[in-house]
Amino acid sequence: MSRIGKLPIKIPETVTVEVQGNEVVVKGPKGALKISLHNEAKVEINGGEMKIKVDDVNFGNIHGLTRTLISNMVVGVTDGWSKVLELSGTGYRATTNGSELQLALGFSHPVVIKPLTGISFEVKENKITVKGADKVLVGEVAARIRGLKPADPYKAKGFKYENEVIKRKAGKAAKVGA
Repeated sequence: MSRIGKLPIKIPETVTVEVQGNEVVVKGPKGALKISLHNEAKVEINGGEMKIKVDDVNFGNIHGLTRTLISNMVVGVTDGWSKVLELSGTGYRATTNGSELQLALGFSHPVVIKPLTGISFEVKENKITVKGADKVLVGEVAARIRGLKPADPYKAKGFKYENEVIKRKAGKAAKVGA
């Protein structure tokens, strides 16, 4: 039995959870999310709590994973998820044009990123915030943006996550005497 999987999930009053066969649908103020369950996982809803049950001991990993995914869905439809990226470097800029994100990253053309369904962008100075209800989707979009120009270890120019520490490297040593 999984230690994480056996913990109950608290369901706020603003959230409704429906079990439809092998799928769980979580609806809240920020939208609705759906997940397909593994055949061994069963969901029990008692009042304001939800528990995940797995009959076979060998599926402890599925137990914990299912519980965490549903818990992330509940948090996502109530509060939402966000990732903050910092952009540094001379001439590197980020702006929003409607719902699109426009980036000037030193390429010959501006990079335009269209948001996926349920994702929004917010730009303040050199910080880009990716927001949405689906934690996996928010992380994936943020990783794709970061992948366009990851911060290099020599000058730390490019994208980095808000609390990410870039290990700096020394530049090329100058030759002394020739």
